[in-house]
Amino acid sequence: MSSTANAYSATYLKFLNLAQAARGLPDFPNLDPVEERLLNLFASTWHTDNKITVLKAMSLSTDVSPTTAHRRLKSMRKKGVIALVSDDLDNRIKYVVPTVLAQHYFAKLGQCLDEAQAA
Repeated sequence: MSSTANAYSATYLKFLNLAQAARGLPDFPNLDPVEERLLNLFASTWHTDNKITVLKAMSLSTDVSPTTAHRRLKSMRKKGVIALVSDDLDNRIKYVVPTVLAQHYFAKLGQCLDEAQAA
């Protein structure tokens, strides 16, 4: 393996270690792997300023059934990482939005990435 590949591998492993430590902090709720995957999928959509309806959130991941996704949405809401906001024109439509806790979580992971790259 080239020295460049080794450097990238080392950076990635540092990031994984730092991210794992950050996930264990008491101010972050314990997310299971499905919840974390859904939250990451939501983040990529939120980053582009697109809205996610509950119905869309339930079908966003091809490897998670809609029923499981719905259960995880309830769990993530209870843990405080997402909120549901009603549409202004149609109260039957609910959007999944990040909470301050979710934004703090993403910021912490971003700091982990910066720290891994700097090391």
